[in-house]
Amino acid sequence: MFWVVQSMAQNISDYNIVWHSPSKNSSESMPCGGGDIGMNVWVENGDILFYFSRSGTFDENNTLLKLGRVRVRLTPNPFDGNDFSQELKLEEGHIIIKGKNNTISSDIRIWADVFNPVINVDISNNQNLKVEVFYENWRYQDRLLRKNESNQNSYKWAASKDLVTKKDEIQFERDKILFFHQNDKQTLFDVVVQQQGLEAVKSEMFNPIKNLTFGGVLEAKNFKASDISIGIYADTDYKAWKLESNKPTKNAQIKIKLHTEQTENIDDWKSNLYKPIVSDLAKNKIWWKAFWDKSFIHVQSEKKESKGFEIARNYQLFRYMLGCNAYGKYPTKFNGGLFTYDPVHTDSTLNFTPDFRKWGGGTHTAQNQRLVYFSMLRSGDTDMMKPQFDFYNRILTTAELRSKTYWGHEGACFTEQIENFGLPNPSEYGWKRPESYDKGMEYNAWLEYQWDTALEFCFMILETERYTDKDISTYLPLIESTLRFFDEHYQYLAKQRGRKALDEQGKLVLYPGSACETYKMAYNAASTVAALQTVSSRLLELPQIQSDTIKSKYFKEFLTRIPEIRTREIDGHTTISPAWLWERVNNVETPQLYPVFPWGIYGVGKPNLDIALNTWKYDNDVIKFRSHVGWKQDAIWAARLGLINEAKELVTNKLESANTRFPAFWGPGYDWTPDHNWGGSGMIALQEMLLQTDEERILLLPTWDKSWDVHFKLHAPYNTTVECKLENGEITLLKVTPENRKKDVIEVF
Repeated sequence: MFWVVQSMAQNISDYNIVWHSPSKNSSESMPCGGGDIGMNVWVENGDILFYFSRSGTFDENNTLLKLGRVRVRLTPNPFDGNDFSQELKLEEGHIIIKGKNNTISSDIRIWADVFNPVINVDISNNQNLKVEVFYENWRYQDRLLRKNESNQNSYKWAASKDLVTKKDEIQFERDKILFFHQNDKQTLFDVVVQQQGLEAVKSEMFNPIKNLTFGGVLEAKNFKASDISIGIYADTDYKAWKLESNKPTKNAQIKIKLHTEQTENIDDWKSNLYKPIVSDLAKNKIWWKAFWDKSFIHVQSEKKESKGFEIARNYQLFRYMLGCNAYGKYPTKFNGGLFTYDPVHTDSTLNFTPDFRKWGGGTHTAQNQRLVYFSMLRSGDTDMMKPQFDFYNRILTTAELRSKTYWGHEGACFTEQIENFGLPNPSEYGWKRPESYDKGMEYNAWLEYQWDTALEFCFMILETERYTDKDISTYLPLIESTLRFFDEHYQYLAKQRGRKALDEQGKLVLYPGSACETYKMAYNAASTVAALQTVSSRLLELPQIQSDTIKSKYFKEFLTRIPEIRTREIDGHTTISPAWLWERVNNVETPQLYPVFPWGIYGVGKPNLDIALNTWKYDNDVIKFRSHVGWKQDAIWAARLGLINEAKELVTNKLESANTRFPAFWGPGYDWTPDHNWGGSGMIALQEMLLQTDEERILLLPTWDKSWDVHFKLHAPYNTTVECKLENGEITLLKVTPENRKKDVIEVF
């Protein structure tokens, strides 16, 4: 095969979204952000509006609060004419809005500073115009939470009737607008600690919401404070504080500086907020250029009306949304990230405030979160994985305290639905539970005994080390303790049942267990066994473990105690069994294919691929549960199994444009809009169709339909990048960096 190295012809700007008409409402907004800030930007009735959010702004009830809404109005109005455009400029990470009305025209750039918590609105008019900017806030008073509204917080369906979202403080400070929310000392954290019987160790636990203060200041040079008004938007009342230009002007710069800090003293918070910050647009453009240069996927580039071009564009759009929280203190949430909008436009029965989202704000659901983050290995965005890894690292002590307090053994017990302070969600834990029920257990038919999902984040950490050679020593205690929990807890449970801690082969008995939320009261669930085998094996490869005689000996012995994955016969075909035994089916997940993804035990070019293929083809539950919606992973499994037609169909359904105006606002699926685990699972599937790895081996185009031209650059283990171009069924470019890794490339398609 003759490969020619040539430069990339496609430009990321080809995927820019351009609208030539204003929007009807916030559901027709466009995402914009950077650093840890997200905005929904739209133009409605001649006004420019945007919601703005920031990572980690949790209130007393653990709602992820938006920081407000901004409205910009120009008079005379250039956006009342027929000449209008709003463009998301991916390559520069910002939005440009242009309007012309007769002789009046205006260009407005909206962008978030990647390096500082600052939002910038840069206005350029062709003649002097009056400029007004309104800060709009619906939390100007305490708001009683209505029926179903507490799905936005950690009380979910079990909130007290008098629960409120507490008001913000908003005021003019000279010619600026200051706004902030300061949590009380007593918060949901205190309620949950008491509920779960952990008062004795409360002082040792991580509490991220006590005295948490977040907000900012809106300012513009040569503007003055004007008035306060009231209004209603999308069924929600609000107050608006207005600044206006001292006189009509051609140019104006509006800035919103943000600050988040845990402090009792609001003066300290203000002092830090008002520290001088200079945003450098050129530096931000360089960051976004480097972001896009790290990786790309271009499909059918010459056929912009094709389905291939559409899914590649949407892949890029979703990656941009993830890039907006590159440096957040908290991970991008699966149920909307930083880009939710008025809920009435997602579900007309939910006429709540813009803070609403289903499945909570401070509650993290591991099965969903992992799908947001796995794609970052292949895209080369491993620096953006830190918020998710740190999320677990911060709550490690709490997870270990749970094990010690409830059962008297070591190891970190992480539950599936977990609060940002490390305890199970209180409503999933159960408010009405038998007094004698094990305090360490969730009284919940879906979540009981499901604590293996933390292992997927341990695996991501280990894969980050393998991909980049980054030092992961700060996370090793997390990985070790998560594994140790299974060893100690299942021996503990066995001793509660009888005399022996292990079975007659000297193996752990992982019972009761849970194969995802689906096969309940499981005995040696395939998803758990595969996780333990993979993570412990990978841990043992690390030099830090190999050089530690005690740890090396322990984890080698632990590996021998892990039971095997069982198979079963279906109509004469050997398939992977979800578990050795189970009592009931409770959900619609497919854990029998977890040994394919994420654990990579079965797959293209690996032993016993036929067993995994039989599972896909003949297991009735696998077939019945198959879908592209939401967190469904079937597109990924099809790619890992080498099923070209099935993978193509599923990933096309996954990544085709959403029903919303912005093509990558998928959802609500099983969760909310935008559905980030919908986008994340689609990204993973598309990557896996193009590139897979097995130890040093690099499998090129393992599940790709060669009738689709493609040009991609993706990352592989050992600091490797692979750039490949397929045209008319032939590879015309293959560039592997470093060069010596080219010998490991295997052309599969």
